[in-house]
Order: sequence, then C-alpha cells, then structure tokens
Amino acid sequence: MSTFNLNVDVNHNGDVKNADSLCTLDDIDDIDFSKLLEKPRPLNIERLRSLDERSLTELSGSPQLRNGDNASRVHDHADYVVSPSVGRRSGFNTPRSQHGFESHPMVGEAWDALRRSMVYFRGQPVGTIAAVDNSEEKLNYDQVFVRDFVPSALAFLMNGEPEIVRNFLLKTLRLQSWEKKIDRFQLGEGVMPASFKVFHDPVRNHETLIADFGESAIGRVAPVDSGFWWIILLRAYTKSTGDSSLADMPECQKGMRLILSLCLSEGFDTFPTLLCADGCCMIDRRMGVYGYPIEIQALFFMALRCALLLLKQDGEGKEMVEQIVKRLHALSYHMRSYFWLDLKQLNDIYRYKTEEYSHTAVNKFNVIPDSLPEWVFDFMPHHGGFFIGNVSPARMDFRWFAMGNCIAILSSLATPEQSTAIMDLIEARWEELVGEMPLKVCYPAIESHEWRIVTGCDPKNTRWSYHNGGSWPVLLWLLTAACIKTGRPQIARRAIEVAEARLHKDHWPEYYDGKVGRYVGKQARKCQTWSIAGYLVAKMMLEDPSHVGMVALEEDKQMKPVMRRSNSWNC
Repeated sequence: MSTFNLNVDVNHNGDVKNADSLCTLDDIDDIDFSKLLEKPRPLNIERLRSLDERSLTELSGSPQLRNGDNASRVHDHADYVVSPSVGRRSGFNTPRSQHGFESHPMVGEAWDALRRSMVYFRGQPVGTIAAVDNSEEKLNYDQVFVRDFVPSALAFLMNGEPEIVRNFLLKTLRLQSWEKKIDRFQLGEGVMPASFKVFHDPVRNHETLIADFGESAIGRVAPVDSGFWWIILLRAYTKSTGDSSLADMPECQKGMRLILSLCLSEGFDTFPTLLCADGCCMIDRRMGVYGYPIEIQALFFMALRCALLLLKQDGEGKEMVEQIVKRLHALSYHMRSYFWLDLKQLNDIYRYKTEEYSHTAVNKFNVIPDSLPEWVFDFMPHHGGFFIGNVSPARMDFRWFAMGNCIAILSSLATPEQSTAIMDLIEARWEELVGEMPLKVCYPAIESHEWRIVTGCDPKNTRWSYHNGGSWPVLLWLLTAACIKTGRPQIARRAIEVAEARLHKDHWPEYYDGKVGRYVGKQARKCQTWSIAGYLVAKMMLEDPSHVGMVALEEDKQMKPVMRRSNSWNC
C-alpha cells in the first residue's frame, strides 16, 4: 500500500465544500509518522568528495553511477563546513555571541515576533504564517507559504531548532501527493502547494490542513518556485543537522523526482530554461516576467544541484541524476552566455544586426537594438554586470531582479568573475538598489503607458511600489549570503545597518515604496514574518559565516565555461 494513499473528509461543518478547489490532509490511521517527526540524531556521516571536487562530467561517466551503486551517492560537504547544530543557539537570549559580536537590541524582539508567527498542527510546529497583522483583513496572510517559510526555516536551523523544519518538509510532501485540480484541469503530480493553513472544526474538535496549489491565487497561477524551494530547504536541513535520514526516505526521494520530472520532461523547447507564466514566483502578479524569468532559472539551477547531492543513484534515481547532469551543463552555458550583461555585452547588443539566418548568426534571438531602454546605458557601471530579467525570441528584459542574481551567486550559476561583477554593480548603484531600505526587488520601475500595458493597470504595482521597484527587507538574507560567499561581508554589514535604522521602528513591514525605499508600502502588512526572519538570518550569517554553507554551493570546475562571443564573431 502506498504511503500516501490517504482518505480525507473534505466537507468540514459545511465550510469546505469544493473538492476541486481545496486540497486537505486529514487523519492518517494506517501510517505511523511519529517516528519521522522525532528530533533527528546527529549522525557521523562519512565525508565523501563534494560536487566541487567531482565534476558533473566525471559523475555522469562514473562506473558507480552506471551500475547504480548506492555507495557512490554524492554528499555535499563544500568549502563552507557547517557542523551539526542541534542544541546550538546563535544570538537569541545571549548578550554576546560566541564570535564576539554585540547582539543588537532588535534581535531578541525579532525572535519573539518570529515565535508568535508559528503555526501548530495537532500540537506540532509546522511553519510560520505570512504576517501577524491584526489591523488588516487577513486575506491569505494567515497561511504558511512555502517560499515565505524558507528564511524562517533557516533561522530555526541556525538556532539549533530543526524540528519545525522537518515537520514542514514532511507535511508539504504529503500535500504534494493529492490530486490537484483547477476547474476541470488536473495539475501535474509533482506540483507543490503555494501555501497551506490549519482548519479547525469546532464541532468535531478536529484539525485539517488545507492547501492552495494556485487555484485560489490571484490570476490562478501554479507556484513554479515552491518545488524548487522545497528541494533547497531539504538540502539545507541535511547540511545543517548532518542527518540524511529524512532525504533518504523513499517518500522524499519520490517527491524530488516528481518535482523535477515536471521540469525535465521532453517537449518543444529549444532552450534549457523553463518557460513560465506571469506571477509564478515571488512576483505573483502580472509584471511582465512571463517567458524565462531569471528568478525561476536560478532557482531551477540550484534545485537541480541540490537534488544531485540528495538523490540516491539507483533505480529511478540513477536515471534522474543522468538527466540532471545533462541539463545543468546546458543550463549553465545558456544562462552565462545569453542572460549575462556587462558594459561590453551591452555595447555589442547596441551594435547588433538583425534578420540574421543560419547557425552563424550572432544576434541569435533577433533582438532589435532600438528596443534597448535608455536607462540601462546610465545604469551599467564600467566595472560590474548582472543577469538580466528575461531572454526569449525578439525580447530581452533588461531589468535587474535581486533574487535571481543573488541565487545565481549562491548556486554558482554565476562564475566567480560574474559573482564579483554583480557585487561591484550593487556597490556602484547603492542608492538605486539599496537606498534607505534594502533591497529593490527589481529595478527600475515601469510607469506610464508601459505600466498600463505590462501590469494591466494593477493598482498594487504602481511605480516604485510592491513588486514594481519596491524595496523588500526579506531580500537582506539573500544579499548577505551572496556577500559572504563572494568575500564582501562589508556590503552586507552596511545594508543591515541601513535596515536596522527603521525596520523595528516601522513594525517589520512587508515592503517599502519610493525610489529609495523611504516610505512604508501603501498596502504593506506589518509584522511580516519573512521580513523578521530575513533580518535574523542575515545577522546570524554575519556572526557565523559557516551558516552560509546551508544555502551556498561551490562552482563545479568542469562546467563548460561561457563562450566569449566576441571571439567567435571575429572568426
């Protein structure tokens, strides 16, 4: 019998009636999950060669992989060594940390606020709600979002509290197994929920989990990023605790394969990137990110690398690993070649010829040089660069997106030289990207006629607000991790000091508005959990840089280097 063959009573006290639009998790009478939710024991795991030392090319051709030898499974022990942290405390209820840094008065208050956001299901912590703001209508801010929980999970892991993370991973995994329908269309088996909430039936005194797979979201878009974040968090849990038993569970192995099967299946694609609808990630409203958005491509790359470290290389796992290795090679080449923009590449695009035909074409996507926006010429510094927002036929979105570029650094999608260039850009354009509150989710804002066309006159995404050039404190943890990985912690320290001047005083808003992030967002929730958790994670990583190992992967030296297009053009 399948572990996930569960029976659920959807109709609770007449409140939940539409089985097509809600997925629930009810009693499990025939399965004992109690052992799975026990606190993990620190394990003495043999240190094998990491992905940094063992190239993808070598891995794909190894006799162990071809023979499905379990012993050849690659465990990740990168340069950032994180010892098992069970029982460890970092910066909470301690006046001074073990590294000698003074604890900011905000830290204790932030921990109190984070703990108030915790959600319990049948007595066990399973996540944190999006915001604890009783002054506004709840909408879906009282739910546990997969992407929102990631910084909370990292904070708990760094503080030696892995139980809530383990519970969350298992609960969302079980929700994945449910049949998912929007109207009469059935979603893929591997889709992870965007969010879930605990439903309490007062008549039966019974709790049930209710999941949203996009059927209740604005625009009815499935969350492409949820599955990637789940894999990344599973690897962070394994790295932090030293406990591989969770990832080794057949259910977790199957969950990873199902998520990646959605992305690695063959189709009409001519690119290794993922084709996505608008609103499928953190930017969950219409903002012109349809196509091949950088955030999804970077998360996809990181999830592939994490899965490569977690999947068993036997049976179905062996075949999946082979697919992952091939895709990583193609994806890294494509992103580094066509999404990267620096001063030289910008000048080259400016001089593009159009309507080229055959495999010798330089302007492969037939981008019209006149479509280059004026702002990008002034924005690009002499030293610096970034991955642009989107590349597809006859279209390049030159906007800067913070999450995609930070994830590119952490996953080593960006080469060391590109990572340095991204940091150079942030320093050179500090006022534009950090300003009075880190960090711009994207830059610049779209406005006027372009805003009306791209957003459909969205009243929430007006210029320099929300996803349209708003400043999001949660991005502080990603910026800090990227700074530490590139050896530039002073940039993170400066950004944290900027945030500390206002975040607590403003009651931890969701986002800030204005060109420099001066104003609390016009519709921003207060006590936003991921703003709180993002700050805590940033502080703890600066205190103990080894924490970055949970979310950072070193470069695979044998990955094909980016082709210098200028050389080929001169041939």
